[in-house]
Amino acid sequence: MCNPQGRVRRFFVIQQGGEFGLKDFFYTVKFKILLAVAVILAGSMAWAGANGRLASAPSQILSLVLTPVQQVASFLGGGLNDLTDKYLRIDAIIEENEQLQLENQQLREQLVEYDRIKAEYEAYQDLNNIRTENPDYTYQSAFVIGRDPLEQFGAFTIDQGSAQGIQRGDVVVSDDGYLVGRVIETTLTSSKVMTLLQPGSYAACVVSRTRDSGNLNGNAEYALQGMSVLENLSRDTLATVGDEVITTGLGGEYPPNIRVGTIQEILPEDSGRSSLAVIKPGADIFDLKHVFVITDFGQGEQP
Repeated sequence: MCNPQGRVRRFFVIQQGGEFGLKDFFYTVKFKILLAVAVILAGSMAWAGANGRLASAPSQILSLVLTPVQQVASFLGGGLNDLTDKYLRIDAIIEENEQLQLENQQLREQLVEYDRIKAEYEAYQDLNNIRTENPDYTYQSAFVIGRDPLEQFGAFTIDQGSAQGIQRGDVVVSDDGYLVGRVIETTLTSSKVMTLLQPGSYAACVVSRTRDSGNLNGNAEYALQGMSVLENLSRDTLATVGDEVITTGLGGEYPPNIRVGTIQEILPEDSGRSSLAVIKPGADIFDLKHVFVITDFGQGEQP
């Protein structure tokens, strides 16, 4: 015959081979949780009965349980909507950013062009003064676009070439009209300029006040100081420090009456038969940004 008590004992699961009694169930965590829930429900029902809300108690209890869940769901739903909106707008943001970059690039290009026009305008204001001194000369504006950092005599490249009428041998002056040098190479759109600091860059010159003549030439000893020399001055020259030196035009390579600079020192030459004057050019050879090229000075075709 089946034993009912045995069934009850077998109903409760035995873990790891040990038996679990009915009275032991009352000490488990599960039982304590169930008891706590029952107490809360009983307390809620008693409170509802005391306040005449017994009929609505189940719905209130359900609301109490579901409200946190609803709040979490609402928060997640709102965040998801915001995230969706951001992803939907990403194409518009990228397009707007590209447009702003394009406009920024255009503004930078306009600024560069504005700076160039401004520099050209300022240079042509100076050109009016130069033309007052030599109205028959033809000038071409040019910007310095390159220098060799290892070139000790200040040679540089300008942004005008044969396409703009520049030829080898054309004379170059500063914005103030001081002699700078000559064009020695040309391409279609650029030219290289040898300065008066270069040894061998002979130019026939004269001391403006005393009319003592000599040959302007570069000198390695003085070039790093931005100076050149006037060679073969008379031994008993009356020239002094501060006197102006100008070109004579002798030989036809340089136009006449181009200002060169001022005498800084007068020394006897090694031969003892003549003097040498150290000349500070009126143009700062190593810091030129803009120059004028004399393409015609009324002497026919240049060499």
